[in-house]
Amino acid sequence: MSTEFESETDHSKAVLKIEEATVRFCGDSGDGMQLAGTQLTNTSALAGNDVATFPDFPAEIRAPRGTLAGVSGFQVHFSSTDIYTPGETVDALIAMNPAALKTNIADLKSGGVLIANSDAFDKKSLEQAGYDDNPLDDETLDSYQLFQVPMTDMTRRAVDGLDLSQKEADRCRNFFAMGLAFWLYGRSLEPTRRFIDLKFKKLPAIAEANRRALAAGRNYGETTDAFVSSFSVDKAKLSPGTYRNMTGNQALAWGLMTAAKLSGKELFLGSYPITPASDILHELSRYKNFGVRTFQAEDEIAAICSAIGAAYSGHMALTTSSGPGIALKGEAMGLAVMLELPLLVVNVQRGGPSTGLPTKTEQADLLQVMFGRNGECPLPVISARSPADCFEVAIEAWRVAARFMTPVMILSDGYLANGSEPWRIVNYQDLKPIPITHPEAPTNGKPFLAYERDELLARPWAIPGTPGLMHRVGGLEKADGTGNVSYDPINHQHMTDTRAQKVANVAQVIGDQEVMGDPAGDLLVLSWGGPYGSCRTAVTRLQAEGHKVSHAHLRWLNPFPANLGEILRSFKKVLIPELNMGQLSMLIRNQFLIDTIGLNKVQGKPFQVAEIIDKAESLLP
Repeated sequence: MSTEFESETDHSKAVLKIEEATVRFCGDSGDGMQLAGTQLTNTSALAGNDVATFPDFPAEIRAPRGTLAGVSGFQVHFSSTDIYTPGETVDALIAMNPAALKTNIADLKSGGVLIANSDAFDKKSLEQAGYDDNPLDDETLDSYQLFQVPMTDMTRRAVDGLDLSQKEADRCRNFFAMGLAFWLYGRSLEPTRRFIDLKFKKLPAIAEANRRALAAGRNYGETTDAFVSSFSVDKAKLSPGTYRNMTGNQALAWGLMTAAKLSGKELFLGSYPITPASDILHELSRYKNFGVRTFQAEDEIAAICSAIGAAYSGHMALTTSSGPGIALKGEAMGLAVMLELPLLVVNVQRGGPSTGLPTKTEQADLLQVMFGRNGECPLPVISARSPADCFEVAIEAWRVAARFMTPVMILSDGYLANGSEPWRIVNYQDLKPIPITHPEAPTNGKPFLAYERDELLARPWAIPGTPGLMHRVGGLEKADGTGNVSYDPINHQHMTDTRAQKVANVAQVIGDQEVMGDPAGDLLVLSWGGPYGSCRTAVTRLQAEGHKVSHAHLRWLNPFPANLGEILRSFKKVLIPELNMGQLSMLIRNQFLIDTIGLNKVQGKPFQVAEIIDKAESLLP
């Protein structure tokens, strides 16, 4: 433990060393649960733990206080070993009101720590949450370590004398909850104190109130007789380097900026705000000094069309959205395919259809991005597997888009976008450049052919206005080579085949599919997107028990890696866990004629490791 932590700890209580812990804060959307979770995440990362998080937002901007629909939560998993998920069952649940308790108690493990703000369990709040009786006073919570803490009263007493209104005082309860959680798990208060000083430097009374509430929470844990012990989690043995805690949306934005720098391009984003993709726009808008230009359009169609214009003029261009916005962008995506321009389209998936579950995770847009455009309109599709992986995926997607002169779809989801993990800051000098060249006027007297192709079927990226490079653009079919409008049926067949083959050629540069475990066996768990961590953890545990189980995680979904068929046929059974009703299974069955087994879930929540293990064990001999 650090010297700083030693000075903050009451050594009369036992400190139990544990390998990992999962903590969840939950309360009303205005109770500051996201801030509490973020601060626990940051302090745990600074303590050297491996960290993974899972924020959970209500769909309503501000549902009535105390209602089930308005509950907001933030889960933090920190460990002394490598972790791939934000935790399974919760070890400690901090519930700020009855509604938070009711919507989250099912995830608390038997014997887990339950800290409830007893002041909030009044008659009105209990009725709003659907409780007939106070669950803190009966036997319904006997299977947990229940600690009733009068957080509201103690917070008010802690900030007494600062001339705050009662409402202002009560807003400090999340810092009291933080202080108590920090004491319980041996976290230093200093990072949060620094945050308070910076965040509220223009509001000294509020800053002092939050500091007092934070200290009061810690002091309560040290001095009360209710808690007889606390916990400590050692540092994790992470790869050497400098780390920063990153959400998926932030990592994606940084990866996009890095890709622009690697290719010598300025970055243009045309976007329309939509949950859960908006933070990419917010993040990129902060970096105008790096040549980033962001345009918040009036709608989704204008957003992608502005990006197509930027791509046509020679810039690195992208547009961001979620499933409903991707539907609106469909026609313009077809235009980009017909023009054969490099364009990145980011789909941060959420629960659907229609408005669906806007703040919950799902990966049900795979068939939409594969086929959701009119005509034969293929494009490459790449998917991130973790928050930090979003950085690498952004670079790889642009590398393919620029090399093959095609739009590329990047798939993320709400789980990855809002979740966070430590990201090892890369050395820019270690990254491979993304070479991009633009043609100049022919010197041999021959006309410029805008759709003349190289060995991978990519056409040249001509900058408009360049002398001698005049060519046609538009959504009508192109004549091979010249790009002139053509209604010839044989040419249309040829161009359709050519565009499809160009996308298929991407398999030549993405590399072979890797397998964790033996290259053949009883069962292969095949995954894509957000379920990576749960699948990797489940397979690791099954392998430790001696089962012949392996794991393959797909990054590229169109085209598939060239060796995927060979891998699939090397296993007796193939299990595909998906947060949809079996979309990857449909594609795998269609292309490889393999009878896959689906594990499908559409509840707005990620897979638990136990769900995958249970299904896998049912398939093993």
